[in-house]
Amino acid sequence: MRTWNVDYFNIKLTLASYALNFANEESSESLSAFANQFISSRGNEYFCEIDEDYLTDRFNLTGLNTDVQYYNYALDLVTDVFDLDCDDDMREQIEKSARHLYGLVHARYITTTRGLAKMLDKYKKGDFGKCPRVICGSHPVLPTGLADTPHTQTVKLYCAKCEDIYNPKSSRHASIDGAYFGTSFTNILFQVYPALVPEKSKDRYQPRVFGFKVHACAALERWQEDKRLEMIRRLKDQGITGVFKGSLEEVPDDEMDDEDEEGPIAETRP
Repeated sequence: MRTWNVDYFNIKLTLASYALNFANEESSESLSAFANQFISSRGNEYFCEIDEDYLTDRFNLTGLNTDVQYYNYALDLVTDVFDLDCDDDMREQIEKSARHLYGLVHARYITTTRGLAKMLDKYKKGDFGKCPRVICGSHPVLPTGLADTPHTQTVKLYCAKCEDIYNPKSSRHASIDGAYFGTSFTNILFQVYPALVPEKSKDRYQPRVFGFKVHACAALERWQEDKRLEMIRRLKDQGITGVFKGSLEEVPDDEMDDEDEEGPIAETRP
């Protein structure tokens, strides 16, 4: 009887713990009507849901009032307490500001523990797309920004395998502001989850001509010729001549610019 009472108490405690966790998740996961509409809209697949308690904490919104027009109205709309009676034009401007505010808060949220977990889940599902580089073998990518300042750069896709960035394929995604993801998110994600860092690819594309590898000396000679022409141009800009032998110094600047596009000019020797 004693053992049964202990087991019953443990089961009851476990059920209560599960119920508490479920209630906490439900309260934090509940989305406002605006947020639900924003996330479900086409072109916003890169975004994750921001917890309501994070949105309502004014500390998390510090400094955003200077970046968002109609900030108070936009915040009310995002948190579902907007009750202003206004015309359609004003309503459209406030909705635009609310989307901008949600994006800026999103950049902060995805660097938190819960935000990283949500973005990690989307990353594992391949929601952000695959790397277009053939040698990467369709490795999943992550959205990232090239600047933290709004209206500076659009969002890019980062591949951890080749450590390079690419433009999104869809025009809907290509127009998203990169500041809505920030420059730190991808680096923080791989710092928190180091097991996700893939092994770097050592394979490289090898150019061939009729099956034969192009010798490295050919590329080196082209590079040396380009540097030689660049040096001649810089010396001519400074009024220095007679340093290099040949007729390259007598080539006009406009013809030298054409040479950069068409190939090196053959040097004549007396």
